[in-house]
Amino acid sequence: MYLGLDVGTSVIKAALFDDRGRQRYEASERLRLRAAPIGWSEIDGEDVWTAAARVIRALVAGGAVSAGQIRGVGITGVMVGAWLVDAAGGLLRPPILWNDARAQALVDSLRQERPDLISRVFAHSGSVMQLGCTLPVLAWLKENEPEVLGRARHVLCAKDFVRYRLTGEIATDESEAAMAPGSAVTRDFHPDQLRLLGVEDLAHLLPPVRRSEDLAGRITAAASDATGLAVGTPVAIGTGDASACVVGAGALTPGDAVTVLGTTCINGVVFDHAVYEPRDLGLLFIVPGRRWMKTMVNVAGTTVLDWALSTLCPDLSGGSDPYEALGEIAAGAAAGAEGVVFVPYLSASGVIAPRIEPRARAGFLGLAPQHGRSQLVRAVYEGMAYAIRDCYEAIGGTAGCIRLTGGGARSAFWSQMIADVTGYRVEIPEGTQFGAKGVALCAAVAVGDFASLAEAAEATYALSRAYDPATNPAYDEGFARFKTGSDAALGVLTGVA
Repeated sequence: MYLGLDVGTSVIKAALFDDRGRQRYEASERLRLRAAPIGWSEIDGEDVWTAAARVIRALVAGGAVSAGQIRGVGITGVMVGAWLVDAAGGLLRPPILWNDARAQALVDSLRQERPDLISRVFAHSGSVMQLGCTLPVLAWLKENEPEVLGRARHVLCAKDFVRYRLTGEIATDESEAAMAPGSAVTRDFHPDQLRLLGVEDLAHLLPPVRRSEDLAGRITAAASDATGLAVGTPVAIGTGDASACVVGAGALTPGDAVTVLGTTCINGVVFDHAVYEPRDLGLLFIVPGRRWMKTMVNVAGTTVLDWALSTLCPDLSGGSDPYEALGEIAAGAAAGAEGVVFVPYLSASGVIAPRIEPRARAGFLGLAPQHGRSQLVRAVYEGMAYAIRDCYEAIGGTAGCIRLTGGGARSAFWSQMIADVTGYRVEIPEGTQFGAKGVALCAAVAVGDFASLAEAAEATYALSRAYDPATNPAYDEGFARFKTGSDAALGVLTGVA
């Protein structure tokens, strides 16, 4: 057995996989963000560690398997942010998460001095810098909490902090370093990026960078007491959550595409080299095994269904499976939703792909008196499918199929729609915890059970079901309406943001 741990923003999950990569057991626990000013996102780091220990213990001490059956452990989690620790490994302040926006004013000020700042950052990282990335957060801390930084020994990310508590070893992986922002080519931190953000004097806080499939250390006696894992169990370095999902979905061949239809909707194509086109747009994730994933993200994913349930169909909330019932309502309307289109920019942060506009908002277009609930609900499903197609067109398409993961992949109705709208075969891999599986495979390579991650991913991939695309002119017409609505939401047609 191999254990994968996934430290999310709101949920921490652990899953056990056998030597064929089949998911056997899982456990999870919800996390709570700290109360903080608007735009801030912080969490109690000690709560995260104790929750991690509990979900591992739920699998090990709970009787699912014995500790001696676990060959290795891998860890993934939400990326970037800042978990500041002192020389003894203690947290100096509540960790700052990836979706924190406190650095906005500071970055705006830097852009006034250097208008090409974002483009220069992109030139190294291949990613549009987010405010919650490690370096802009360090810049904010330098300006606002210098006394905390003065006592800091390391700045870590979520998975790296938990792994430190398990092994006593400090390190990070290539995906975190490149997204800090760093360099997508060297797969490391980059001194130019530190200089651009005015934190070159804090380079000593950055942890050493190692490959995801390297052995990070072994379970300590203290960690064994907390988790139930055997002392000396090997722990792999692991990787960031997006990259872990790619590995877990078995998508390491150049041209493979992965869509993670979860709270956000991540759409990416795997390459064997760093890809910088289109310029100043999208994210370039470092994937273990010398791979890169060019990615476009629609900030709102399955949250559009949550909104539709609460706003359009509150009567379904008490049912045994409200999402299945919601899909049945959508299926009651014809493809194309009889001319209604929904632009799914349902996020307070607007849209970041395939264009960037923080003031963009969601909306329906084409409403007429004959339209009812079924057309509106279908338009919500179709709007996300159109957004996925829009993202892949911005990347330049994919040579293969789309491997669909995340909560949205549970819907056969939606999966078939995505195949029909995009024109690509959609494959649903076996399992549910693909991030955890990705780092479990890192552990399997670290202990020598596979020669490489490519071998591990190929050997453990299993197809659950697949959907071949069917040509439907109604979707092409709907996508054209979506593009018009998207332009309007972005202010291109109206000039009003």
